[in-house]
Amino acid sequence: MRLLAIDTATERCSVALRLDGRVVERSSEQPRGAADLVLPMVEAVLKEAGVRLADLDGIAYGRGPGAFTGVRIGVGVVQGLAFGAGLQTVGISNLAAVAQQVARPGDRVLVCMDARMDQVYWSSFVREPGAELVTPLAAERVDSPDNVADGDYTTLAGTGFKAYPHLRARLASGARIVHEAALPHASDIALLAEAEFRAGRAKPATEAEPVYVRDQVAHVKGA
Repeated sequence: MRLLAIDTATERCSVALRLDGRVVERSSEQPRGAADLVLPMVEAVLKEAGVRLADLDGIAYGRGPGAFTGVRIGVGVVQGLAFGAGLQTVGISNLAAVAQQVARPGDRVLVCMDARMDQVYWSSFVREPGAELVTPLAAERVDSPDNVADGDYTTLAGTGFKAYPHLRARLASGARIVHEAALPHASDIALLAEAEFRAGRAKPATEAEPVYVRDQVAHVKGA
């Protein structure tokens, strides 16, 4: 399977091309500038791999949660590229991508990403023994760091643990491994998306959409 993956939901802008297991990737960490970086990165990975956009099976993207503007940029770029090339799309949770990056077989991972405004986006995942991919254990939420629930985690990952030291102090106990600088990689988004494509869950470009956990919570509270 040949997949392009794009992620601009955090301060890391990354693009990866997954070609039958081989990965070509570009990334850059900047607080802003993803709109100017992403398309040249797409051109670079396609050129390095010697393929055209139309040769691919689909495009994956980081659907959030993440920075509002960053998520919108990524989805907009994917819609344009996929529509023009007639490709299907799959959105992947940015929290799942972080979990996939750090999880070893048997790990239960708590991911907390800095959501600003004294909040974190968080969820938990497991990579079962013998499995290649992580699967979610809970719904994605946005909360105060004080409201992040403890559990039987082996690993903690995400910028929330760096942004809120009291969160790390409360949860980083025992033998838990902490990856406080972990940001999503497009290569992990591509890996997770491959399973979605094979399962027939891809959608046309017009149905590619972001996920804003904060908006969903606000809507529920105000309903």
